[in-house]
Amino acid sequence: MSVDLTTSLGSLELSAPTLTASGCAAAGRELAQFGDVSSLGAVVTKSIMMEPRSGRATPRMAETPSGMLNSIGLQGPGIEAFLEKDLSWLTQNNVTTIVSIAGNNVDEFGDLARILARVPGIAGLEVNISCPNVESRGQVFACNPVSAAQVIKTVRSVWHSDVPIFAKLSPDVTDIVEIAHSVVEAGVAGVSMINTLLGMVIDVDKMKPMLGGRTGGLSGPAIRPVAVRAIYQVHAALPNLPILGMGGIRTGHDALEFIAAGASAVSIGTAVFGDPSAPWRIATELGQELQARGYDSLREVIGLAHRN
Repeated sequence: MSVDLTTSLGSLELSAPTLTASGCAAAGRELAQFGDVSSLGAVVTKSIMMEPRSGRATPRMAETPSGMLNSIGLQGPGIEAFLEKDLSWLTQNNVTTIVSIAGNNVDEFGDLARILARVPGIAGLEVNISCPNVESRGQVFACNPVSAAQVIKTVRSVWHSDVPIFAKLSPDVTDIVEIAHSVVEAGVAGVSMINTLLGMVIDVDKMKPMLGGRTGGLSGPAIRPVAVRAIYQVHAALPNLPILGMGGIRTGHDALEFIAAGASAVSIGTAVFGDPSAPWRIATELGQELQARGYDSLREVIGLAHRN
């Protein structure tokens, strides 16, 4: 293929435009049997917390029209096990790695960043501010510009590294551009968007919520138009801000829509559950879509929908 698919997210140069989405492929090892993980733009790890977490009550997943709900609850091994087992595997296999972090409160984000700042082999840090703040009665950090900025400022204050920081934004807000402005002013290099939308399914035979955690995050093709809209709005307001786009991408055609809206690269999440080869397949299809339209590179299409 003659189309140049290389791209960048700020200072982070990527050899491919497709990445994994946090939470859908753990730390990438599970995908190794389906393709060369090092050939992806990057692996974005499942969000890591300070201590091991067992997650929320079962059932944790429910199928929805054109998507799925998950209520996993940030289950994970904790930072020490992640560094010993997962990050070491990624480093040994030359995988470009963006580590996603999540905290119960602002201080935990800072503690995680302080630990990771001393660790080699990390290409980027994704700060998952789309998770609840337990000290503020479950308020999601990313739903308030003040709390969103507070997390980023705390991470930035201990992140003595040239590795770029990205904030993961939630679509469950009145004005996502306002949140984007707040995290940019606090010091991020770019944003990841969008995280899942809050949803619920009722079991009408048992007359109760189907998920053990009652609510869950909606992902899949059903949310794609929301993601495209959010990316378009943020790129229009902040045209120089690198955006990693995600939300229901299943094909190269879908990915091209995100790039035209203003994303510089895309993360593949829910599609991996049905097709573990999706990140590689979608990159190939994206190249074909660009070639069919007469483009020589992905970079010339970034944000093109704003210029037409």
